[in-house]
Amino acid sequence: MPRSARRSPRGSPRLADDPRPVRVVRRRPAGGERARGGQSGRPSPDGGPHADRPPGDSDGLLRARPECAAGRLASGPAVEDRHPPDGYALGTNVGAAAGQTVGHAHRLRDPGDIPEVVPAKARLLDRTVNSARNTAARVLLPALLAAAVLAPPARAQEVTISAAISTKDAVEEIGRGFMRSHPGVTLRYSFGSSGELQQQIEAGAPVDLFISASQRQMDELARRGLIRRETHRVFARNVLTVVTPADSRLELRRPTDLLEAGLGRIVVGNPKTVPAGQYAAESLRALGLWDKLQPRIVFAENVRQALDYVSRGEVDAGFVYTTDAATRPGRVREAFRPAQDTYGPILYPVAVLRDAGEPALAEAFLDRLVGPEGQAVLKRFGFEPPPAAARR
Repeated sequence: MPRSARRSPRGSPRLADDPRPVRVVRRRPAGGERARGGQSGRPSPDGGPHADRPPGDSDGLLRARPECAAGRLASGPAVEDRHPPDGYALGTNVGAAAGQTVGHAHRLRDPGDIPEVVPAKARLLDRTVNSARNTAARVLLPALLAAAVLAPPARAQEVTISAAISTKDAVEEIGRGFMRSHPGVTLRYSFGSSGELQQQIEAGAPVDLFISASQRQMDELARRGLIRRETHRVFARNVLTVVTPADSRLELRRPTDLLEAGLGRIVVGNPKTVPAGQYAAESLRALGLWDKLQPRIVFAENVRQALDYVSRGEVDAGFVYTTDAATRPGRVREAFRPAQDTYGPILYPVAVLRDAGEPALAEAFLDRLVGPEGQAVLKRFGFEPPPAAARR
């Protein structure tokens, strides 16, 4: 073979003049194969102090042969010179002077492991690949992190509901069931008097669904083209009542009792914006009492505020809905209910807004509100179902 080429234990030619350093790597022999050289790599039977060292090496070091001093392997090295005995791995120091330490013979994990010669070029390739990987990580990782931070988050599905405050407890209960059946959807509420909510919508408030305590406000929004008429529904009905503080000694049984000398202030929702106040004013006018009671009447911004005035004893009587009175047991009591023929029917309409951001979800909530589940909740809170003719 030219240039004194010899074949390595793995079968590939190895030139004697090849200056490349040599690294020894462990390789487990195929099943049952014994290591080369016939050495068992096991301690000698006598168990002497050097029993676990390679044969011919008393201090655990392998010495360089004279022909290695030139910095390369001499022509025709014996296999056992280039490979430690079975069970050892050699860290090679090519170019050492004769007799100089070449490297420590390290005990392998398994005496059957076979060393393998790997050129330095392969180690250089490994370092190049690792360097490229590190560079890519340094360049790409910040870019990926920046992209994750700067990427716009997915828009959350939110449905904004503007609802008459008299429906607050029932609507929130229905809403909890709706969100359970629509994971990822959030409901945002705006409760107040129907008139105030109407004004907010007309001013451009981002609302998906409007629930009113009077058809008057809904009709005004429809006239302005701000609702989707095809979604309009009437889902509930209510009744007007007069309440007093629970500890009041006044005995009010009929509307004319409101004229008694011992009666103080009477709270009514502002008829301009509060449907409960509109119905109360309508009833008192029909009975001829509105003008007579003006000196005693104080206005509230919504029906729940009127209820609070009564429950705290700040007024002697107030006009609210029966559903509101039921939310303050032990704090207010019903005195009497004005005749329902003295005011128009108290109907609750609902509709999806023209500019709704989530029209499909808003309509889904509407369907739940007017459906069996919503109606069961409304009934539990004291609302009555609307007449069949008024439902659309």
